[in-house]
Amino acid sequence: MTLRPWHADAWARLQARRERDALPHALLLAGPAGLGKRDFLAAFVKGLLCQRPVDGVACGTCRSCELVAAGTHPDLIGLSFGLRKDGVTRSEIVVDQIRDLSQRLSMASQFGGWQVVTIDPADAMNAAAANALLKTLEEPTPATLLALVADEPARLPATIRSRCQRIDFLPPSREVALDWLRAQGVTDAPAALDAAGGNPGMARTWATDGALKQRGEVRHDLKALAAGRGDAMEVVKRWQAADPARYLWFAAQAAADELRARASGQTLPLDSQLDDEGLDGWYAKANRARDALRGPLRTDLVLLELLAAWR
Repeated sequence: MTLRPWHADAWARLQARRERDALPHALLLAGPAGLGKRDFLAAFVKGLLCQRPVDGVACGTCRSCELVAAGTHPDLIGLSFGLRKDGVTRSEIVVDQIRDLSQRLSMASQFGGWQVVTIDPADAMNAAAANALLKTLEEPTPATLLALVADEPARLPATIRSRCQRIDFLPPSREVALDWLRAQGVTDAPAALDAAGGNPGMARTWATDGALKQRGEVRHDLKALAAGRGDAMEVVKRWQAADPARYLWFAAQAAADELRARASGQTLPLDSQLDDEGLDGWYAKANRARDALRGPLRTDLVLLELLAAWR
């Protein structure tokens, strides 16, 4: 197992608690996507269930490790998006799933050790599911660990967050991130890291899937619209056809860069006609638009409203 450099402290603290037999009954792994929360949790769970771990690291060869690798370990329960009756994957975790989980946890561990539950993404639980989980958190069964994973922990009720031992995953220093990216073979590491807002995992993905080109497209589009040359509907069609959430990320990033350029007296990259207050408001509007994509609103209308405000 190879931990990412920024995982070392959290791993050491968690293993120290395990060695003292002082693990909490619930963990909340929180932080932006791309920082390796899920890899961290998978490695910890493997070590916790392993029959011959070494310093918390799974041996990989015992019966328990084989079952975990096959996805059939009876004491490892994974909870995520279920299926509706029509076979379509749900967009939220529902109360029936939590009730089934509670019944499952009422039974003893089949291996006589830990029972581990992972809920991912925990911030996708609806209100009824979160309320049902609260009872399980308040009345934990012995030798049971519930591990919640959330890219946006603020979406979880405070009552849930307060009953979990929280492990926050934050972007590392730029130096650490660049060293890791170069070790991963990322050639244009600085540009990728800038595009990803300092998130090295996201930067590694974006360096190879065309994101840097998309970032340039967004800035070109915004500059053209500011000058009255661009066609907002054509821009909407292109952004919507690709990855609208990513385009909105880059749009907000571009507005922030424009504000910084104004503050430092540099050449304005976008030539926005908005004043500072309007530009700051547009930055916030772009971030809200990205959140709105999760809801029932039409994506093209969300994008068009944002671009109309830019012009």
